[in-house]
Amino acid sequence: MPSRPLYVIPSLTAHEAVPGHHLQGALNQELSEDIPQFRKNLYLSAYGEGWGLYTEFLANEMGIYTTPFEHFGKLTYEMWRACRLVVDTGIHVFGWSRQKAVDFMTENTALSIHEVNTEIDRYISWPGQALSYKIGELKIRELRNLTEEKLGSKFDIREFHEKILEKGTLTLPILESRIFDYISKN
Repeated sequence: MPSRPLYVIPSLTAHEAVPGHHLQGALNQELSEDIPQFRKNLYLSAYGEGWGLYTEFLANEMGIYTTPFEHFGKLTYEMWRACRLVVDTGIHVFGWSRQKAVDFMTENTALSIHEVNTEIDRYISWPGQALSYKIGELKIRELRNLTEEKLGSKFDIREFHEKILEKGTLTLPILESRIFDYISKN
């Protein structure tokens, strides 16, 4: 926490706590008996971290960012997420050195040098994980936009979120299929 500025706390809290991972994890633990145990403990980055990034976007709609500094924090997190797509690809496709990745993140984000180093080490050891966050977020936002468009005035954001979370961790194609089914029944 000491390496994180106060202006990112609302984004971090939305992502890690409620409505983010803490809520998501608690709901996973409450799944009914008809879900196999492995599904209650399964974690797929595209789904889980996609939800985390989506909740940062959702926090804006909820009015969580109340000051210009907190909105700036949200934007710095978005910039970090964009830059790590470049870094992950740079390292694993274009053969960037660790130092080149560190330099890029330092020059293009508001992260502390401690966070930059920690993040770069994660990207080196886990190819594609940073990309999975954004793919998951984009899929959830796409599904929400589609659901809003198709259901119009019948769209209920709480029902939509229930459909996203009610069966625990899913692959993105299964999640998409569930949302298509939800739309067709409404």
